[in-house]
Amino acid sequence: MADAGNAIAKNKVVSIDYTLTNDAGEVIDSSKGREPLTYLHGHGGLIPGMEQGLEGRSTGESFQLVLPPEQGYGQKDPNMVQPVPRTNFAGVPNIEKGMQFQARSPDGSGARVVTVIDVSPETVTVDANHPLAGETLHFDVSVKDVRDASPEELQHGHAHGPGGHHHH
Repeated sequence: MADAGNAIAKNKVVSIDYTLTNDAGEVIDSSKGREPLTYLHGHGGLIPGMEQGLEGRSTGESFQLVLPPEQGYGQKDPNMVQPVPRTNFAGVPNIEKGMQFQARSPDGSGARVVTVIDVSPETVTVDANHPLAGETLHFDVSVKDVRDASPEELQHGHAHGPGGHHHH
């Protein structure tokens, strides 16, 4: 039985190594060769299915999580795919499918990454869905460390220190 003090729960700071693959087995993201990912559990730092899958695990555990889109980045929203006048891309001589651009939302609230999915002489069709929207996510996870969060980390709502959030 795992030591309850070492189990992942809300307000624990957790370090994990992970590799994310898609249904085809292609590696999308991995912490291999980098610092483990460190986050504050229960504060929305990870996608929902990932936090649920880590809940109650402890240091040294390795496991697989398979998350449907609803527990990951959501389904693709067809309304997020739209043609944009090519003149919006003045200064970009060669626009090709698969290119990604930072797009500001109309109210200026933040940048999204949009992916070019079609190009015609007058318009560029962009998809503002998260690149992993609609994908089933396969995580290989191993828990490296679980510790209590410091009062400062709890106040800020995220982990500090190696692999965590850095204030600049």
